[in-house]
Amino acid sequence: MTRIMYFIDGLSAWTGKAFAWCIVILTLSTCYEVFVRYALNAPTVWAFDMSVQMYGALFMMAGAYALAQDAHVRGDVVYRLLPIKAQAGIDLTLYILFLAPGALALIYYGASFAADSWRYNEVSWSSPARIQIYFFKTLIPIAGALVLLQGISEAGRCVKCIRDGFWPPRLSDVQETETVMMHEQADLEETDHKPGAGENRQ
Repeated sequence: MTRIMYFIDGLSAWTGKAFAWCIVILTLSTCYEVFVRYALNAPTVWAFDMSVQMYGALFMMAGAYALAQDAHVRGDVVYRLLPIKAQAGIDLTLYILFLAPGALALIYYGASFAADSWRYNEVSWSSPARIQIYFFKTLIPIAGALVLLQGISEAGRCVKCIRDGFWPPRLSDVQETETVMMHEQADLEETDHKPGAGENRQ
């Protein structure tokens, strides 16, 4: 089970990092648009569509990566006070009741939207550039499939936690400073509660 979880985590991480380059494309296209619009008085007809598609692709394809890194926003005012096994039980229930149906809906309806878009050779209606968007709509079911896979990995992590009494480790990656400090504080508190910890410090 651990090997399968790490494979899915790795796939989510690779996809998220690959689509992170959308930020570079988005930034460069926006800067170019600002320059030609205000310095040369020659605005483009494609910059708006470019920004929408790059941001949308980044948002959708980073969902599984954020889930793999436990980076999604959660209301943990009460959750964090519960025993670890109770936390795992709550997470497992929510994955089954909400994440799985939502991801399946993205796959099912997203595949239908993408198929229709390819059939009609759909283009954007929001600018004169008429940029093709069927490539973009294809990402909807792909994003749903990646989130579903990562949800299976997270469910397996919950099952192992309920069985073993501790969370299995995740693949390490870049984390926000606040998250790193919270983990360091938790490790310090755990060390302080170990027998003989005070004597070792003296």
